[in-house]
Amino acid sequence: MDFRKRDNVTVDCVIFGLDTDGLNVLLRNRTLNMYDDDYPVVNDWVVTGYYVFKSKTLEESADLIFKEITGLNNVDKIQFKTYGNPNRMKSEKDILWVRSRGVKTQTMTTAYYYALPLTKVNLKHDGFKWFLYRSLPELGFDHHKIIVDAFEDLKRKIMVEPIIFDFLPPKFTLNDLQFAYESIFDIEIDNRNFRKKVLSKSYIVGLDEKRKGVSKKPSKLYSFSREIYDSIKNADYLISI
Repeated sequence: MDFRKRDNVTVDCVIFGLDTDGLNVLLRNRTLNMYDDDYPVVNDWVVTGYYVFKSKTLEESADLIFKEITGLNNVDKIQFKTYGNPNRMKSEKDILWVRSRGVKTQTMTTAYYYALPLTKVNLKHDGFKWFLYRSLPELGFDHHKIIVDAFEDLKRKIMVEPIIFDFLPPKFTLNDLQFAYESIFDIEIDNRNFRKKVLSKSYIVGLDEKRKGVSKKPSKLYSFSREIYDSIKNADYLISI
């Protein structure tokens, strides 16, 4: 592998994770203290990204970053936007951070997002933390905009592609599925109507299993069949909410 980097081309990875609290975003702590009153102390959070290696494509670079953080392979990603404004880095903290790394202040980044159950991620390094999407901390660079853009693209695509199932385990309950929609769209869904719509979809397959280990009555488990979905997707629209 050629470890030479393209010095003004990066990829950023917005990692969305769903848990019982709602939709989360994985962020990396950015710190820098020059121990000089003439310089600000940097202590905020950023989306994880890195420079593109000359021997790698943008997609391969994104997957390298994702694997380094999570240890996971073969997770679907969506490219949603490229950011090339020459004034992307304009705050004193951002410029100081970039110059401390000896890299160019004018950088173009292509952004991707990943969607998965939060519990699937076993973080490989310190300095990373999950934050609820609706309670984001102070963010460096233009990463607040990048996260918001990723979230808006996620909501649009969920209505036309089966991305919602990426947030769920292979076996899930109808309540799990409803909670995923409610968390992402910040809405309340009528349970009875939702179940009726879900059960009409042949690609949501009922299993002869129930979730165990819960105090209340065990819930029936279901799975998403990509094979069935691909065979009927032009005729059978996704769940409407």
